[in-house]
Amino acid sequence: MEREVYEAMAEHDERHWWYRARRKVVAELIHRKVSLPKGARLLEIGCGTGHNLAMLGEFGTVDALEVDPLARGLAEKRLGHPVLSTPLPALEGIADDTYDMVAALDVIEHIPDDVAALEGIARILKPGGKLLMTVPAHRWMWSAHDVVNHHQRRYSKRSFMTLVDKSPLKLEAIGYLNSLLFPLAMAQRLASKVTGKENADLAPPPEPINQALERVFALERLAIGRFPLPPGLSLFAVASAT
Repeated sequence: MEREVYEAMAEHDERHWWYRARRKVVAELIHRKVSLPKGARLLEIGCGTGHNLAMLGEFGTVDALEVDPLARGLAEKRLGHPVLSTPLPALEGIADDTYDMVAALDVIEHIPDDVAALEGIARILKPGGKLLMTVPAHRWMWSAHDVVNHHQRRYSKRSFMTLVDKSPLKLEAIGYLNSLLFPLAMAQRLASKVTGKENADLAPPPEPINQALERVFALERLAIGRFPLPPGLSLFAVASAT
């Protein structure tokens, strides 16, 4: 990603509505769809500044991986021990059958060969271990945000399912998230395409709006993993190693 994205992430990831609400939604998804043993070992790939690590630590012992030096340094301060820097898809230096769960939260869309990325992750999962992924949805929503984040693609639900089918992993659950705000985001994205003025600003909105958006997005934690949400800004998938 562009350096400005990491800098904005470091500045805003504790306050921005999207980060705060997504942590709550993802935690509920793990509770409901990922059965982890006591003493589970977890790895977050592409941990950025480490803003998910405390949440993931509720489920077991967490390791992290981040290739950007600036973000990795910030993540190490939060994690309290070194963060790995070996990139996907090879994940060199990580032993086979190491982790009970790997989280790749808005990561796979950055990797040119996404099938190879899942193959690499499958190698380091224990038998029966789970991969939890989130990715941006809807190819037609491509915008300046995707450009500054160096996305290779956005996914349809079908293409996301196909990705898992091509990998050594078995799909266990798939669905949308950030659905409640999707109509608002869709209107904003369409307006930007019509006017030609796309906004890639990464700062949170004024605090009353920031709080309102967080509350709306976080409501999805009540439904996620229980019943399908309507189309949203993102897709999630849980897949298991054989």
